[in-house]
Amino acid sequence: MNSAELIERGRTVIRMERDALAALEARIDESFASAVNLLAAADGQVIISGVGKSGLIGQKIAATLRSTGTPATFLHPTEAMHGDLGLVGPCDVALFISKSGETDELTPLVEQLKRFGVSLIVLTGARDSFLARQADVLLDASVEDEACPTTDAPTTSTTTALALGDALAVALLSAKGFRREDFARLHPGGSL
Repeated sequence: MNSAELIERGRTVIRMERDALAALEARIDESFASAVNLLAAADGQVIISGVGKSGLIGQKIAATLRSTGTPATFLHPTEAMHGDLGLVGPCDVALFISKSGETDELTPLVEQLKRFGVSLIVLTGARDSFLARQADVLLDASVEDEACPTTDAPTTSTTTALALGDALAVALLSAKGFRREDFARLHPGGSL
């Protein structure tokens, strides 16, 4: 590819992701408010889980929640089945991230969290999936196309999931009255 083609490919990716974010913005509705209210009312922590790229996005969302005053942890679904369920309590709320909503590794974790009485928010691109049907609150993170034309590698879908996670975190900190001073208190080593 020559420089002009590479530049156009880059612009196309950014345009596709921008368009997916605009579509996501238009879908923000009462389910979003319900998710924020559920997170705000939790007496425990937010348990976030996902696999692959969704798991990486989940780790970032957990870090953002922690840094903005909400106890949160990422729970890998495989590790959960081998002892890490010990960090889960009945006052927790779970946030699952899965483009397909059919991630095999998350199925047994759903069953275990329900046994603990944990409420479940599902962020997925498939409203009729297994995970969507298990959700107490369903957040539609669907995308029309991935920006990668040859492999369908998660690109647009991960951008959408990340933006939705950021939207949850910022709306939650607003709902909880978290202030700049609180943020500074949690970042004593940074230059704010």
